[in-house]
Formats: sequence, structure tokens, C-alpha cells
Amino acid sequence: MTIITRYIEQLHLDDIAVDMLSKAVSLLLLLLVFFIGKKVLSHILNQTIAKSLSFIRQNKARQETIVKLANNIMNYGLYFLLLYWVLTILGIPISSLLAGAGLAGLAIGLGAQGFLSDVVNGFFILLENQYDVGDSVEIGSVAGNVTSLGIRTTQVRGFDGTLYFIPNREILVVSNKSRGNMRAQIDIPIYAQTPLEKVADIIESVNKEQLQNYPEITDNPLILGLQTNQAGQLVYRINIFVQNGEQNRIYSVFYSLYQEALIANGIQLPTLNTFKAPSLSR
Repeated sequence: MTIITRYIEQLHLDDIAVDMLSKAVSLLLLLLVFFIGKKVLSHILNQTIAKSLSFIRQNKARQETIVKLANNIMNYGLYFLLLYWVLTILGIPISSLLAGAGLAGLAIGLGAQGFLSDVVNGFFILLENQYDVGDSVEIGSVAGNVTSLGIRTTQVRGFDGTLYFIPNREILVVSNKSRGNMRAQIDIPIYAQTPLEKVADIIESVNKEQLQNYPEITDNPLILGLQTNQAGQLVYRINIFVQNGEQNRIYSVFYSLYQEALIANGIQLPTLNTFKAPSLSR
């Protein structure tokens, strides 16, 4: 017991307790100042960038993209400083830690290489204006709307609601569906015996009646006529060019209008599972 008592006395528990309490208070104050300062800096940054971009007449999507990227860069810098201050308060010698990292230093170096690739590719994506927040894009096998362009990753919200995080260095080919007019290609299946001239007249009549109700259609529909689709089925094809983002809705609306008008005028249309033409006997 005497040995244990002497060992405890040599530990100077009072001093250790005071030191731990002091570090705990310092950490709490640091975190409080950090999060308050982060909110203040974020507000100032957003206001400054918004006013600066308004002078150079950037569109809203471009402004939102740059603001989110600037916030992303600021957050990386602030959290790096926070980690440095926490280690300093805890008394961990950062220089010695980095110098003696060994294999950990190699791993950090490899990670930094990937991080640098993400940053460089993200910079060129922003510089070349490949896409903005809100754009409908297809990146590899991922399709959806861009929700954020960060310094390291791009976030895309899929059409089913899934949120994808794509490292910028993995982005090689981008299909942007929000730049310029888009095509709604309507293929109406028909029989070989279908009177094509009558079909054309009906399609023209629908277009003449309905186009004025859809200002998002940018040009007169292009009637390509008889075609074959990938399955080898005969179809009557119409291309309608619309403002980006409207192609799916216009496709659905005009497919229904064409189909209803054709059936109402006595044109029989096959279904996907119909392989035999109807009898033409009266």
C-alpha cells in the first residue's frame, strides 16, 4: 500500500485534473468561437459573392454554383484550422507527428494526390462551365439534377431521389441536358397497311390546333413519317423541339393527342404485343 500511495503522490493528480479541466474549457470555447465565426464568415461570403456576381450578370444557376463552391472551399480551410488548434490545445506536437508518420505519411500523400486531382478537375469543370447547380446531367451511369459542385465531389440527385456523390476526378464525360433546346421524339406504331397520307393530315391538324397552347415548343414539329424503331417495328415519327426540361411532358401530352386523334378518325393502331395486321374486309 505504501508503494501505491507513493506512486499516486508522484502523479500529481491535482495538477493533472487542473490541466484536463483547462484543456476541456479551452476546447469548448474554441468550438463555440469556431461555429459562430463559421456562420458569420459564411454569411459575409454569400453576400459578397452574390453582389459581385450580380455586377457581371451571371445567371442564377451560375451564382448558386459559385456560392456553394466558395462555401465548400471555406469549410475545408476552417476545419483544417480547427483540427490544428485542437491538436495544439491537447499538446500534441504536430511537426513531430508528421515527421514520424512513416507509412501513414505515405498514405496521406496518396490521399493528397487524389484530393489534388479532384480539385484540379473541379476547377476546370467550373472554368469551362460544364454544368451548374440545377442542371439535368448524365455522368457515366448516373443521371439526375446537380445539387452541388464542390471542391472534391459533385452531388447529383437521381430522378428516383437517390443522392450520388461523384469524385471530380472520375468525371470524364458529361451529358448536359439543360443547355439549349431538347428533342421530344414521338414514335407512333402503325401497320404496314396504314394510309400514311391520312396519318400525316391528322398529325398536321393536331399540330395546328394545339401548338399555340404550348409556348415551350420552340419550333414547328418535324414530321419524319414512316420509320422503323430499334425493335424493327414500323412507326410514324414526329420530332418536337422544346425548351430544356420540357421534353418528357411534351412527349406525353402530344403522344396522347396524336393517338386519340388517329383513333377518332378510324386509324387502327397496334399495341406492343400485336404482330398481325387487322383484317381490312368490310
